[in-house]
Order: sequence, then C-alpha cells, then structure tokens
Amino acid sequence: MEKQPPSLYSEREKKTERDNGEFRKMNTFEYRKSYLPARRIVWSSNCDAQGLIGNELCQCSFHWENDIQLPAGSALLLDFGCELAGGAAIVTRSAGRCRLRFGESASEAMGNPDQTHAIHDTELQLPALGTFEYGTTGFRFLRIDALEPLTLQNILAVSLECPAEECGSFECSDPRLNLIWETARRTVRLCMGNYLFDGVKRDRLGWMGDLYPELKSVIAAYGCHEILPRSLDYVRDDTPLPATMNNITSYSLWWIVCQSEYFRVSGRLDYLKEQHSYLRNLAKQFASYIDEAGAEHLPGRRFLDWPSNDDDVAKHAGLQGLMAFAFRRGAELAAALGDGQLLELCRTTITRLSNHRPECTGNKTAAALQILGGIADRSETLLSSPGKNISTFGGAFVLDAMAQLDKIEEGVQLIRSYWGAMIDRGATTFWEDFNLDWLENSGRIDELPPPGVRDLHADYGNYCYKGLRHSLCHGWASAPCFWLSETLSGVRFLSPGGGELSVTPRLAGLQWMRIGIPTPRGPVTIEQEAGKVPEIRLPEGVRLVPQEPCC
Repeated sequence: MEKQPPSLYSEREKKTERDNGEFRKMNTFEYRKSYLPARRIVWSSNCDAQGLIGNELCQCSFHWENDIQLPAGSALLLDFGCELAGGAAIVTRSAGRCRLRFGESASEAMGNPDQTHAIHDTELQLPALGTFEYGTTGFRFLRIDALEPLTLQNILAVSLECPAEECGSFECSDPRLNLIWETARRTVRLCMGNYLFDGVKRDRLGWMGDLYPELKSVIAAYGCHEILPRSLDYVRDDTPLPATMNNITSYSLWWIVCQSEYFRVSGRLDYLKEQHSYLRNLAKQFASYIDEAGAEHLPGRRFLDWPSNDDDVAKHAGLQGLMAFAFRRGAELAAALGDGQLLELCRTTITRLSNHRPECTGNKTAAALQILGGIADRSETLLSSPGKNISTFGGAFVLDAMAQLDKIEEGVQLIRSYWGAMIDRGATTFWEDFNLDWLENSGRIDELPPPGVRDLHADYGNYCYKGLRHSLCHGWASAPCFWLSETLSGVRFLSPGGGELSVTPRLAGLQWMRIGIPTPRGPVTIEQEAGKVPEIRLPEGVRLVPQEPCC
C-alpha cells in the first residue's frame, strides 16, 4: 500500500507544538525568592508592633508567644530598609480584613499610590493560621490598616530577583562613589525580570531607549546575561517594520546602538547574523527620513528625553545627533557582517547628517548626542553649570560624551553631586527623574515630611511621572554603574568578545581603585594606586595590546 503523505492538519499541529514550545522556552523564568523582615516602624497608630522588627518567622507557629494584636482601626508603616521588587507576606493567627499600601517612599505608602500599572493600594481578606502573600511591584515601605481586629505573627517583604552572577565589580578610595556604584547596580538588578523593565514599580515594560543605559549597566555588573538578547529580540519581534519600537520613532535607533554594544562585548557573530535582515531594512527606512540639506525629519512621535519634551528645537538637535550616533554604530555592525552595501549606506548617511548641525539651545542631552554622533563639538554647552539641566536618562549620554571629550574628573564629580544627592535624600535605587533644584526645603524619602517641608516624592515630577506616579527605581538611571567601571578602568575591547583589549586606567583624583570588567572568557581585573604601575590580570585567551602613548 502506498504510503500517504502527512496531512496539512498534522503539519500545522506539529508547527503549533514547536511554536508553543519556543514560546514557553522564551517565557520560562524563575525568580530568586527571599523573605526579609522589617527594619523599623516609621509610624503607628493604636498598636504596639515592635515584635515585627527583625522577625524572620515566615511560617505560622502553633507555639509562638509573641503574637501582634492589631485592633480594628489601628495602623502602622513599616520600612524594609531598601527598595525591593516583590510583595508582602503576612503570617496570620486570626482571620480578618486589612488594607495594604505599598510605597517607594514613606509618603507614598501613607497617601494614595498610583494604581495605573500595578495595584499598590488594596483591601484583603486574610486567612487564619497561614501565610498570605500579595503583590508584585517596587516598594520599600508598607502600610497596613486593620479593618477588623487582627492577630498576626509577622509581616515580611517578599523579594523577587533575577538570578544573576555578579561578575563585575567596582571599589575605590571614595566611599561615596562606592555607594553610588552599588546603588546603580541594584537599580538595574531590580529591573531585570523576564525582560529588562524600565522600572519595577510602574510600567514593567521594555522601552527601547531605556535599554541603552540598562544594557550597559547589566554588562558592567553581570556580563552578557541572557536577558540582554532576550529583551532586544522581544522588542524587535514586537515591531514589524515599518513600525517603530514602542511607537516612538527615535527608539528604533537605540536598538541599533544596543546591538553594537552587545556585539562588542559578547562577540556573538551568530546572534548578530540573526539581526542582519532587520538591521538592513531598518537602516534603509531611517535613511529616508533625511532631507537634501542633511536634516532629520523623523515622523511620528519624536522623543529625546522628558525635559526636552516641549522644546522642538532641542529635540531636533538631539535627534540629529542620535541619528548620526546610530548610523556610526550601524557601520560597525555592517563591517562585522561583511555587508558592503549596508556599510556604504551607513557611511553615506553619516556624511549627509554631518552637513546639518542644528544649535542645541543649551540642552545638554542634545549636546551630548551631537558629540557622540560626531557632528559637532558642543563641549561648552555640555560642561556648563555642572549637575544642572540634566535628567537621570539624559545623564547617561552626558557622561558618555564627557568620556569622549576626556573630561573624566568632571564626569566623576557630576556623579558625586547629581546621583549622590539622591542617596543623601534616602535613595537606595536611582529615580526616574531628578533635579537638584528639588532639594531646596525638601525632606527625605524615608521620612514623613514635617510641616512646612516639601515632599520630595509627591511634590515633584512632570509629564508621565507627576507626583507619586514618579518611579524611584528606574533602570535608565543606572549610568554610574557602567560609566565608572568602563571609564576609570580604561578597558577597551579591540576585538568583539574581548579577545584583544587595551587598558588605560584613570584614577581621576582617587587614591586607589579595584575594578572587575566582565568578558566572555572571565573578568579582567585592574588594581591601581596613585603613583604606582597598575596591576592587570587577564583571563586565559585574552591578549593585552599596548597602546601608543599620546603625544
């Protein structure tokens, strides 16, 4: 009997099974879960809950002698000591109703938190003799109101973190810089979920522009973690051309830049080849957005950063620089792919863009992007009024441009003053936005503002981050993590994957530093003391290429 070919239906079935398998594989992710006790009680009303402090009990006990009584109408505000991603676990003796409010600041948990993307304020029915877990958000503070009499044994924070090995490190003679680096590292760590999120409290979305400082910080702290290609692929696959990523035209340009950063460190030509077709068509599409004079005319939603949102002149200047920056990186990728046509397109486009150099009108983000794009020297604008007129997002480009201009000490001082000021106000992660002018007559985020003092969280912010909607853990604010590591170490990848490196450490006024730079072959470590020759340790298979001294 003649063998029958497989039916179309069965082939479809098989394809569905394969696709579903890939989908499950793509979305399979296990958080590292831990339970953390409260560090202090910030405020309480009509109850004594000191037994919660340092209490690590996470399972209901039949013989626990320190039950906590919360009469109906009582309330308390707990501080878990640092920003967390996760929720709350309540160990109960009796059943009853309560109200929970999560907050990244003390005032947020005491007020009316924004409910747009995650529930931060809810009423719950608690069970008897059990451990009840609730919430997936970013928080440090938790307020609980007893709507009925409650007998509890404990209230814990549930911390959920992406498994990741800390293979990058930074330590120096300045404790302030050490704390800033660690705070920046923790900021991006909390934003590592199934994909790289913009912020852990609110959106938990993969915004492509945000991915640039996030990706570089992940590389600096955790190396070429699998979350990087997973995130880049997700945004690409969600954006069939000619659509633009996140419905923001300029964000597709950041995809090109991020691909170049990832390839530089990972050396994964196999992965880059998977991007080839999309990259080629994206470059053709964006090259068509330039007029005969060389000026960009990006259609659709034009976004640079929030502070420049209402300044069309600054946006044009910055987008002109970003276009040139992206096509320069595109040229590097085209060369690695051996695509002569794409390389010529990128080079021609860079030349066209360099013919138009719009003024920045004092906007530092725009100035930085023109410097990075190589179309104009805007150092005067960039270096004026240090710490002023920048954002936590645009600050990443400002720092990169400072490094390109060899203004290393100026960059270090900017980090100390701008990012350090958030820590001075109680930050344990860096924020969606920040302005040094906010410091005048404002309190700390880990305290309730006294009368006459402005609320640093509730009273400030603009555009999408007004008031308590403002995220206090935002991955795009993590720039000090990658910048301090890569700039002060002076490690340059001369070949993709770091098989060949140059190392020119810069102490920038420090007495000593020890930095670990991840590579696919293992970390490169640099130890430097003032007045001494640096000690450089390389993993096997990495060659140090001496650099010609500057004339």
